[in-house]
Amino acid sequence: MKRPHAMACAAFILGTPAWAQITLPDGPGKELVSKNCGTCHAMSRVTEAGYTAEEWRNSIHMMKNVGATVQAGEIDAMVAYLAKNFPAKPRPAAVVVPGDARVSIREWFVPTAGSRPHDPLPTADGALWYTGQFSNVRKLNPATGAVTEYAMPDPAARDPHTPIFDRDGILWFTVQAGNFVGRLDPKSGEVKLVPSPTPRSRPYGILVNLKNVPFWVEFGSNKVASIDRDTMAIREYALPDPASRPRRIAITPDDAVWYTDYARGYLGRLNPATGLVDEWPSPGGPKSQPYGMLADGEVIWYSESGVKPNTLVRFDPRTQRFQSWIIPSGGGVVRHMVRAPDGKFALALSGVNGVALVEKQ
Repeated sequence: MKRPHAMACAAFILGTPAWAQITLPDGPGKELVSKNCGTCHAMSRVTEAGYTAEEWRNSIHMMKNVGATVQAGEIDAMVAYLAKNFPAKPRPAAVVVPGDARVSIREWFVPTAGSRPHDPLPTADGALWYTGQFSNVRKLNPATGAVTEYAMPDPAARDPHTPIFDRDGILWFTVQAGNFVGRLDPKSGEVKLVPSPTPRSRPYGILVNLKNVPFWVEFGSNKVASIDRDTMAIREYALPDPASRPRRIAITPDDAVWYTDYARGYLGRLNPATGLVDEWPSPGGPKSQPYGMLADGEVIWYSESGVKPNTLVRFDPRTQRFQSWIIPSGGGVVRHMVRAPDGKFALALSGVNGVALVEKQ
């Protein structure tokens, strides 16, 4: 079975020959980078990037995990070349906002290099599960070791994203590539897909509210959306600023839909009953790229992924005050946050190949 990344790479190679015109700087490691990085994507993905040596190493391992033919003995030379010629670019400094709340952050780094943890799942027994986005994604029965895979009924549907169960045991998910929202009935194995009304809207973070209605944000547009579980009809809610690009979602006990506006550096709240939207600028500024988030009762927690190091941010709607903390490892883009049954928060530290637990003191 071909991996989606490999198929996407093949399509890119056939349709975009202009990448060959990009000239890499001379130096040891140039040929290795050209050979290994130019197989699956445009060389501009390399020349326009900028990372530290460890970040380049992590990126190379990620590519290796999804089919790049990088040999173990080539990695050091590639890292040295890339870090010298395409060093880390300046990013906004983290802004620490003091406050009365206290937290502790514990981090672990996963054994598979370049795994890119994406979606953490803390369970009642104290375990912390996660998906390794660049290693493998599947349904696993821990008791038997059996793995079940569910194929998408439409070949255009790639990159199934952020699965969430509703209160009837139906699994809902979004599909960025192909522009769908889907549902899976685990009892029958039936998968249904519904196209998003807005073209290229890239449905992303999804949750189910207290009325058992799935809501999600459209990262390719300035919209939040919901679906009727019976008719599969989709309703979209436009956010006031056309430049908004909401990426993750949280829902508070009043069924307000909160979102992180990745493009503008804002935290937002939508009242689906009235359509009213309120927004607050994130402490790190317009380039802070708020990303992973969750609701802890009425309080909102999220991470700023565009600042260095990444921050953990707390927002209390009652006082409308922010507080923030540095993530010790830097975070490297916290793509998802999930509340554990015991009240801790699980974070996926994608860019540093780790996971973390946050405990309120």
